[in-house]
Amino acid sequence: MTDIQTIAIVGAGAMGRGIAQIAAQAGVQVRLYDTSAEAVASARESLSQLWDKLAQKGKLSVADAQAALARVQSAAALEDLADCQLVIEAIVERLDIKRDLFAKLEAVVGPDCILASNTSSLSITAIAAACQRPQRVAGFHFFNPVALMKVVEVIDGLRSDPAAGDALAALARRMGHTPVRAKDMPGFIVNHAGRGMNIEGLRTAQESVASFAQIDAIMREQAGFRMGPFELMDLTALDVSHPVMESIYRQFFDEPRFRPSPITTVRLAGGLVGRKAGEGFYAYPDGQKQVPAEAPVPAAQAGLRVWISPAHEDGHARAQVLLESLGASIVDAAEPPEQALIVVTPYGEDVSTCAYQQGLDAARTVGLDTLHRLEAGKRRTLMLSPATQARWRDAAHALLAADGTPVSVIQDSPGFVAQRIVAAIVNVASEIAQQGIATPSDIDRAVTLGLGYPAGPLAMGDALGGTRILEILRNLQRVTGDMRYRPSLWLQRRVQLGLSLLAEPAAN
Repeated sequence: MTDIQTIAIVGAGAMGRGIAQIAAQAGVQVRLYDTSAEAVASARESLSQLWDKLAQKGKLSVADAQAALARVQSAAALEDLADCQLVIEAIVERLDIKRDLFAKLEAVVGPDCILASNTSSLSITAIAAACQRPQRVAGFHFFNPVALMKVVEVIDGLRSDPAAGDALAALARRMGHTPVRAKDMPGFIVNHAGRGMNIEGLRTAQESVASFAQIDAIMREQAGFRMGPFELMDLTALDVSHPVMESIYRQFFDEPRFRPSPITTVRLAGGLVGRKAGEGFYAYPDGQKQVPAEAPVPAAQAGLRVWISPAHEDGHARAQVLLESLGASIVDAAEPPEQALIVVTPYGEDVSTCAYQQGLDAARTVGLDTLHRLEAGKRRTLMLSPATQARWRDAAHALLAADGTPVSVIQDSPGFVAQRIVAAIVNVASEIAQQGIATPSDIDRAVTLGLGYPAGPLAMGDALGGTRILEILRNLQRVTGDMRYRPSLWLQRRVQLGLSLLAEPAAN
C-alpha cells in the first residue's frame, strides 16, 4: 500500500476534528465529511480558531496555520471521497451504522483505498464483514483529545491485510503519534488494560475497605499514579465508562477479572456520572472537586513498644527500618509480649488471616503495607482487623505519622489497597500478552501513553518484583476464593523461569 497523502474523515465531531488537525499539520490533504453540512462548517471554523491561537502563541507560524486550514476541505457527499487513499470513520458507536457506511464507501473509493474505523469498542472483523474487500479494513483508534494523547491503536481484523496496518502505523508516526499494534479483541489494548485499576478499585470500595477518596489518595500518593480510579471515572463519566465495563465483561463471556460492580450501576441510575454532571464520586461545586478532610493524627502514646511479625521476611525488614527511624521501641522476641503493638506486613493477605494463622492477639494487631517505598512524605497505609481496638489503632497511626507523612487507615482487606489494585493491573496486562493481543513492549507503551500510568504495567511488575506480584495474587485468590485473582500463566511462567515480564518467547 502506497504512502498516504490524501485522506477522508467521516464524522466531524470531536474525534474527527482532532484527527483532521494532526493530519493537516503533518501536510496531509484532508476531506471532511458529515451527514450534517453545518457540522463540517463548524469543524473547519473550530480548526481555524485553534490554529490562529497556536500562531498567536508562537507554536505555529502564521503561514503554517493558513496552510493547515487550506488542507482541510469540506466534502458535500461520499462521492467526493472517491480519490482518497484512506478513509477514517469517526461516527457513532453502533455496529449497524458503521457497517452500512463501510458498504457505501466501498462502492465509492478505489480498490487500494484503506477503510479505517476509529471505534473504541466494536470488532473490526465485524465491521469489515460488510465489505467485499475486508482485507482493506483496519482499526485506527485515537484517544480524546487527539492532539494531546500521543498514542493510536492500529487494529488488525481477522481478514485485514497487514500492509494496511503498516500504512496506518507509518501515517501515525508522520502525524507525531506512537502507533501500537493490536489483534481484534474486546477493548484492544488500552481499554482492556484499564480494567485492572477501575474494576479492582470498585471491588475494594464495595468491600467497605476504604472510602473513594482514601483509595484515590493511596493510589496517587503511595503507588505513584496520577489519578486514582474514582477520580479517573469522574473524569471519563460513568455514562461512558460503565457501559464499557459491562461490554468488555460480556464480550469475554463473563471473565471474573472484568466483573463490574453494582456501585456504578446505582450511581449511573442516579445521574451521579462525574464532573460534567457536577457530582460523581466527588461533588464539584463551581467545578471544584470537594475532598473530605482526613481524620486528625492522634496523640503519640508514650512508652509504646512494637513487635513486628517475622512471618514475612522482606516486609519485616522494611517495617523495622521505618519504625526505628520513627523512634519506635522495637521488641526483638520470638513472640509478642503483653501490651505491645503487633505489626504484620502481609502480601495479599488481611490482618484477620495473619492473626489467625500466626496465633496473634487480633485486638493489638495492625497491618502495614510495605510493597512500595516507605520514605517520609510518601503516604503509608495502616490496616485494621475487625477486632483491632481503638487505642492500638491510634497508637499505630500516631507512630506512622510521626515524621509528618500522611497515613491512610483502612479496614481489613486482602492486599491492602495498593497491593491488590497494582497486582490486578499487572495481571490483566500479563494476560493481554499471553493471548497475543499485543507485544509486551506495545502493551506498556500503550498504557503509559494512553492511561498516564507511572510506568507500563509489565515494567511495573518487574520493578516491584514478579515473584511478589504472584504471591499477592495467589494469596488474594486463597483468602477470597475469587477466580478474578487467578494469576496469568504469562506472569507465573516468567516468575518460575526468572524472566522479565517483558520477555517474549525465545523461539519467536
